[in-house]
Amino acid sequence: MGHSHAHNHSHRHGDIKGKNLLISILLNILITVAQVIGGIISGSLALLSDALHNFSDVLSLVISYIANILSKKAASTNKTFGYKRAEIIAAFINASTLVIVAILLIIEAIDRFTEPQEIASELVIWLSLLGIIANGISVLLLRKDSDSNMNMRSAYLHLLTDMLASVAVLIGGLMMKYFEVYWIDALLTVIIALYLIYVGYDLLKTSTRVLMLFTPTEIQVNDIVAKVCEIEGIKNMHHVHIWQLNEDEVHLEAHLDFENNINLSEFDEKLDAIEELLYHDFGINHVNIQPEYGKCDSKDLIVQD
Repeated sequence: MGHSHAHNHSHRHGDIKGKNLLISILLNILITVAQVIGGIISGSLALLSDALHNFSDVLSLVISYIANILSKKAASTNKTFGYKRAEIIAAFINASTLVIVAILLIIEAIDRFTEPQEIASELVIWLSLLGIIANGISVLLLRKDSDSNMNMRSAYLHLLTDMLASVAVLIGGLMMKYFEVYWIDALLTVIIALYLIYVGYDLLKTSTRVLMLFTPTEIQVNDIVAKVCEIEGIKNMHHVHIWQLNEDEVHLEAHLDFENNINLSEFDEKLDAIEELLYHDFGINHVNIQPEYGKCDSKDLIVQD
């Protein structure tokens, strides 16, 4: 009940987004294979850690690609929301893999600190340059969509951190080549891993809030209730639930206690006013209101249903 003010992206935009993801997947497969082979030959843990991160990128990009396709599928009687949350789930999985991969890298790097190994630095330098170029292209492809879509942001962060990791590996390769400082390989691995945890945790927290149907952080329920109750004829607003379905949709459902026993046409006028208020002041674009008059139920703001 209530109007939808959501602004949907065009199919063409979605097709471009999917194509960019596919190109990024192919580039990352190339980098991963090259760095695994190079890491084994050179003995560089930083290069192997970068390859492992790239492999997680491939998996995350495939998940994002599938989620992007699913999110465009139409709703049905047994899937009334369609697959609109597929991209949120993808973001959650991708953020989780970032953190897990980072922890594994730190454990391996600690072992390397105790036993630094001689590394074929020239191979490390050339392969890190390959990683910088390929990931740089992918970052540019996904940058625009990352601002407005959590799924694309998770893929973008994977690629951005991997590009930065390749830069770190390049610096390490140069230091090993010219100064024979081999412990720098393990140090750079730890730095890369800590950065992965930093960016991964923030995305993990955001996607978890959406999946758990928490109220968006920028919305204050008490402010909404106070504003709605200023509308003439509304006595009380209770049983309030506010959640974010995906990037584009924020939903509100609530019970409204009216001062008078109004008819349906009068209620529709009040509903229009409420929808406009919620959309323009709070960004809520899906509203479901249950009207009440003299009903004996709990009038608490939040009720555990």
